[in-house]
Amino acid sequence: MENKYFADIVINKEKLSDGKDVFVAQCTNLGITSQGYTTDEAIKNIKEAIELYLEEMPEAYTELNSEKQPSLFSFIEIKKPVKNA
Repeated sequence: MENKYFADIVINKEKLSDGKDVFVAQCTNLGITSQGYTTDEAIKNIKEAIELYLEEMPEAYTELNSEKQPSLFSFIEIKKPVKNA
């Protein structure tokens, strides 16, 4: 039976120097980054990058979450107060 591990991934939309949008995927557990022109492509690319990394560094599996429930990621809205003139 194979063990399952979960990598925490953060995806941000960024602009390339030519103005095109790109999605940058970062694995926060391993410090690996990849990108794609869509979120699906970015996820596919980061998964491939993680698998290649783990082939070379199998001891890094200890950095991944092996819990049945993966980490929860969310975001919060922060509002900048408006200063009265």
